[in-house]
Amino acid sequence: MTWSGSDDVTPTTRIATVINSLLPSERRVVELILADLEGIVETTAQDLADRAGVARSTVIRTCQSLGYRGYPQLRVALTRELAQGEGRERDRDYGSGALGSIRADIDALAASLPQIASVLTDESVEKSLELIVGAARLLAIANGLSSPLALDLAMRLTAVGRPTEFVADPIGQQIAARQLSPADTCIVISGSGANESSLRSARAVRAAGARLVVVTSFARSPLVTLADAALVVAPASGSFRHELEHTSRIPHVVLLESLVEVVAARLGDVARQSRSTVLSILSDNLSD
Repeated sequence: MTWSGSDDVTPTTRIATVINSLLPSERRVVELILADLEGIVETTAQDLADRAGVARSTVIRTCQSLGYRGYPQLRVALTRELAQGEGRERDRDYGSGALGSIRADIDALAASLPQIASVLTDESVEKSLELIVGAARLLAIANGLSSPLALDLAMRLTAVGRPTEFVADPIGQQIAARQLSPADTCIVISGSGANESSLRSARAVRAAGARLVVVTSFARSPLVTLADAALVVAPASGSFRHELEHTSRIPHVVLLESLVEVVAARLGDVARQSRSTVLSILSDNLSD
């Protein structure tokens, strides 16, 4: 399977969103690339193949899976990405203390935030909005680290006049999903796109004939294959390795908050009236 996203997406972001679908031999190639971006720029395809213990043809096939014609095009893209990173990081001294580490992480996140939306397409966003705004009944579900995001999304959408249900229990999710109708929509949030509980709920949505919107980090995942619309969120971190180790949900939070605002704009007066009601309720519940 080859890359189907935008040509402007950086090599490391492309790897991050498709690595789960690569063959073991292709994964060895991209892991070497991620471990030494600067060195790979100066390495031939045959040298990389020898280091990975694969055939040169596997290196070429890996490049094509990432959306490049061949290895030279990947090297050019890596050179461009490295140059952009050097321009951001040069001469920054954050110090050795805890505050310096926090500032460094925040700056690295801020620099990479534009990549969050780099894999999204107009078609996937518009289709998702159509299904969310127009649904007779809207259900939001997630499991594991993504569960709080589904709860937050349901509350935010409800607050702007798009009532949204949230079910926390995995069995309860499947029950709620099977009770949906073809006029309803379910939003499933899963960073991996392969959480078994979320997959069972997604299959229940399909069995009920309802529509499915998926928010995930991987363009080629089991959940995406089930979805009517998939919002693929690219990692926002200094490196893909960092993303794997820390499993950040910041990119999903940023996307979902923006999505709620777009939904509110589509709802118009309904959202304004709902927000006015919410403010009144909040005022009543704040102590003097």
